[in-house]
Amino acid sequence: MTALQHVKMGTYYVVHMPEPDDFAFWRERARQLVQCDVPPDRVAWVEPGGNGSLFSHGDKRLPVPDDATRMIRASKRFLSIAKNVAHHSDPERFSLLYAMLWRLQSNPRLMEDKADSQVRRLEDMDKSVRRDAHKMHAFVRFRMVEDEAGNQQYVAWFEPDHHIVRREAGFFVRRFANMHWSILTPRGCIHWDGETLRESGPAQKSDAPQGDPAEDLWRKYYASIFNPARLKIGAMLKEMPRKYWKNMPEAALIPELVAGAQKRESEMVDAGALEYEDRPETLAAIDKAIHACRKCPIGLLDNQAVMGEGADDAPLMIVGEQPGDQEDQAGKPFVGPAGQVLNAALEVAGIERKQTYVTNAVKHFKYVQRGKRRLHQSPTAKEIDVCRWWHEAERAIVKPKVVLALGASAARAMLGKTVSISKARGEPMMLDDGSELWVTAHPSYLLRLSGDAKAEQERLFAADLAAVKERLAELVE
Repeated sequence: MTALQHVKMGTYYVVHMPEPDDFAFWRERARQLVQCDVPPDRVAWVEPGGNGSLFSHGDKRLPVPDDATRMIRASKRFLSIAKNVAHHSDPERFSLLYAMLWRLQSNPRLMEDKADSQVRRLEDMDKSVRRDAHKMHAFVRFRMVEDEAGNQQYVAWFEPDHHIVRREAGFFVRRFANMHWSILTPRGCIHWDGETLRESGPAQKSDAPQGDPAEDLWRKYYASIFNPARLKIGAMLKEMPRKYWKNMPEAALIPELVAGAQKRESEMVDAGALEYEDRPETLAAIDKAIHACRKCPIGLLDNQAVMGEGADDAPLMIVGEQPGDQEDQAGKPFVGPAGQVLNAALEVAGIERKQTYVTNAVKHFKYVQRGKRRLHQSPTAKEIDVCRWWHEAERAIVKPKVVLALGASAARAMLGKTVSISKARGEPMMLDDGSELWVTAHPSYLLRLSGDAKAEQERLFAADLAAVKERLAELVE
């Protein structure tokens, strides 16, 4: 019976994978099945320990292609992603890969379709495997043990999300070539004696040592290099999830180090009070002081401080991120392209800029030099917080009823924390001085958009200004 006759009879095939991460085996069997025109719904791919008894045939009875030289289409992108996806823990991964390979025969450019659900799923699985490998490289911690003969052995415990242990063995062989080590995991273990790499079955955490004398030295070193000025807790947790902490001796220090860093951050924010004692009582005094301010790296660049401008009793204070290149040269806020967008939008909303007070959260232009050009760089959270001293002084003098923050940096300057523009806009918040804070996008954001996205954001920006205008009318009456 030919392969085609098998398919017409509705035969099901079961491919038993010898290993959960054997991409080469899958590729060989998948090629054979495609050459025999066996559709994905006629094939079951079973991992070691899986159950294929619901189907009628095993992989020993796979059909033989009538033409073994028939070309199989598979793009380089598909093969690159497939090699990673084969290590994923999803039991459907090999079936999904075969379904995609089948579809590629009629649509060779399918992997370029970002809207395709199977393509997106494969890309997500590929990313997850690569991330798991990165975590293994970063968070494996060896502990030294001695055998009965006094020989040193280094043992680590790691809990991977996917079948990456064998795949990443080469990294540790290259990095720790002169050590005798073992990495124990629930998915299997690898061992290196300086010459030979071998594998063994799954282990339990109790099989790994719990500590060694060298860890005290490592904890002291980690504490000494911990940089509070670069602490971003959200980013840290994203890169070093808590699930890995229990295997890392330095992780026990993190809560205390974070608390200490936050205390130092508060001290840095209040540093202006230590140097200037009381806040300046006039806008002119603030103008003079910010030109002398060197409390953060931005103030050390070749630039000039840009003071806010407008009515000193304005009911509306508009706060941007920082001066741009043109603002730095002119010494005035919002005179460049973003300022033109703002002026046009204020006019449409019926808000006279001359009746507002316009300033920035950060008083100096932060940039990087590229030839003759100065390219804008966003200020860090620390730099925004240090400059809070100045715009709070401006607000204390102007006493606005409404503060409009343009962009996430300005919103952080007002609130002391980062917020989402899409969630915060249209929801006024009360500041500690009794003024209302409204949040919208920065005009420069609108300049970076085009097409429908630009039209939609311009509509939202105009709606935010209209709402502020309406609210001002209520408060000023």
